This record gives sequence, C-alpha cells and structure tokens, in this order.
Amino acid sequence: MQRRVLIVVFPGFQLLDMAGPADVFGTAALLRPTDGYRVELIAVNPGAVTAGNGVTVTASSLGEAAGPVDTLLVAGGLSVPEQVADRELIAGIARLAAGARRVASVCNGAFLLAEAGLLDHRRVTTHWLVAGELKSRYDRVEVDADPLYIEDGDVWTSAGVLSGVDLALALVARDHGHALARTVARGLVVYLHRPGGQSQFSTPMRAMTPRSEPLRELQAYIDANPAADLSVPALAARARMSERHFSRVFTEQTGLSPGRYVERSRADTARRLLEVTGLPLDAVARESGLGRPETLYRVFRRHWRVSPGDHRRRFQSKER
Repeated sequence: MQRRVLIVVFPGFQLLDMAGPADVFGTAALLRPTDGYRVELIAVNPGAVTAGNGVTVTASSLGEAAGPVDTLLVAGGLSVPEQVADRELIAGIARLAAGARRVASVCNGAFLLAEAGLLDHRRVTTHWLVAGELKSRYDRVEVDADPLYIEDGDVWTSAGVLSGVDLALALVARDHGHALARTVARGLVVYLHRPGGQSQFSTPMRAMTPRSEPLRELQAYIDANPAADLSVPALAARARMSERHFSRVFTEQTGLSPGRYVERSRADTARRLLEVTGLPLDAVARESGLGRPETLYRVFRRHWRVSPGDHRRRFQSKER
C-alpha cells in the first residue's frame, strides 16, 4: 500500500521546500510502485497557490483532508511570519498531525509546527538565519541550528531549503532501507548524506555585542588581529581589568568566554582566507592565529564538521 504524503503549502511558500521532497518521494514511488509514496499538496484555500518565486501549483483543501496520513510535511517560505497568524492553517496542521504517523517541516516551516504546539519539548532545527528567533519565540522548543535535519520521536525538522531533500532521503531510508534511498539520491544526483551541517553555509555564529564600550572595542580588536596575543592575561591588560573580572564581564556581556570567542573569531578568519586566497594551509593557520595546520583542522572539524581542504573546494571564490 502506498504511503500518503501531504505537503502543506500557502501563498508565498518556498517552491524548493515542496519540490525537493516531492521529487524524492516521487522517484522512490517509481522504484516501489506498490508500497512507495503518493504525494498530495494541500492548502487552506484549495486551487491555485503561488510560491514566492511566482510559480503556481494546485492544491486540495487542507480543511477537507481526511483519511490515513503517513507523513504530514510543512513547507517554509518568506511568508511564514504572516502564515503563523492564520488560525485556520495552524488548526488544520494540528488536526492532521494528530492522525499522521509522523510530521515534518522544511526550513522555517518549523514555525508553523511550533505555533501548532507540535515542537514543545523537542529538539528541532530550522534555517540558520531564523534559528535564534524560533528559540526566543517558542521557549519550550530546543533549537539546534547546525544539523541538516533532526528526528525527535515522530517529528522531523530540517534546515534551510534544499535540506528538505536530505530529510526526504532520510525518511525513504527509514521506510525502505538505505539501498533504495541511495538509488534515489544517485538518480537525482545528490548526496545521500551530505557532510557537515548548515553552519558551513551560514554567516559566523556571532557573540552578542557587549554593552560596555571598552569591551566592544576589544571585540573589534580581536577580530582585526587574529594572530596577536589574545590570551586572557593580554586581553585583560588591554581592557584594564583583572583577569578574573575581565573573564566574568566578557562572558556575561557576549555569551561566550574570552577563549571561546577568540577561537570562533580565528576560525572565521581562517574560513575567509580559505575562500578568497590560495594560501597553503600552514599559512592560513599562521595568519588566522591558529598556529599550526593540525589546530586549523581540529577547529574546522569542531565548528563545521568538515576539513579545511573540503571547505576550500566547496566555497573558494574563482575570482581571486
């Protein structure tokens, strides 16, 4: 028996959030016609629904959707902040989720699941740009901005846009095994498991801006001089504070210890050097203040779960 997949769309939804998973499930259905998937689009207002890029799709009525649901998947899009206030949409998602085997979201579609109360006390992810907002708006939700997707019980959430493909492949693997998921991935010419998390694509995970002007100046100094002596004694002396007082105040006002902030700043410098220069790894390590290639490698693996060489191959600018 085919597994019924309902994808919730709305005016202004992100087309790739819908089309990526739909193609994964559709390809799997071609390979498993008897027990694959049947994809249906649903929306509050049935009929034509226009995505954020102007492409129009046809959806059935969310309010009239009934019967067994294997997977309820909610797309994201730039219009999600408006859709969160749509009580009919949120109630419809909650109603269908109650009878679905599992629920999933792509990108900031997680906000719609959260508004429906489906993410309370669960670990979830969303697009790195809005992860902080999701965390502050829904304080019962545990947000992790790095993974491409997260499974927490019968709720799956995925990160930005094309991570919906990663999520759908993981669902196919769970349902039918990795061999089928691998065949689908090869057919679509995508990774079955992409290395790293979405932080490798994001802007740096910055600390808070300190309230204190001297600490703001010190923060700017750290970012501008990664190869300088940025030890706690040196930074405390520059801030004209005792080491203990400096460490406490810096951590309170930035949310990071001095050592953690310095490492992040140096890692970000190294990342920029890898992307825009052809410097060898030992020079990148030296100029970013990380010292040795071994440290550069260790820091990259810790922050972005990829090696410096892999990052350079993926993101290096061709215009140097």
